[in-house]
Amino acid sequence: MFTKNKNPETTTPEPVKAPTQQDAIRGAAMKPAARAASIICADMKINGSVTSEGALQIDGVVDGDVTATDITIGASGHITGEVKAEVVKVKGKIRGSIRARKVELESGAHVKGDIVHSSLQIQSNAVFEGQVKHADDPLKETGPKGASASVSNESSTPMSSASPTSFGISTTAS
Repeated sequence: MFTKNKNPETTTPEPVKAPTQQDAIRGAAMKPAARAASIICADMKINGSVTSEGALQIDGVVDGDVTATDITIGASGHITGEVKAEVVKVKGKIRGSIRARKVELESGAHVKGDIVHSSLQIQSNAVFEGQVKHADDPLKETGPKGASASVSNESSTPMSSASPTSFGISTTAS
């Protein structure tokens, strides 16, 4: 079962090279490291958009759009602008729209704006003013129709003034 090496030649191990500082930096840059969340502290105010490829914790004030993979707005956090991420957890205040696959409005949250989501959870004592829309892919950009398209549709469809509930559908026989 256990045998000794019967080969009389002994092999000497090769000397191990000590890694240089440049090799360590290159190695660290090449590794896909698990990143900690970037934090915007309570005493910080940012005027402009914030973008991160990882997680973002906002305890300060951001006047601009915020985009990241995972966004948490702390109790002292305040955002004025669009928030876009895979997951958005709100404990603070948002004045603007939210587009995320999963949205959680925790107790104490104040959101004034629209939410486009795949999953929405609103806890008690969370305040929300706006419209909610479910979407299979809420991160996909869907722009509103141009004004010229709505004008051309209105002019081609006569409205009946006799029926206020016709919603643009003509009830007059042609």
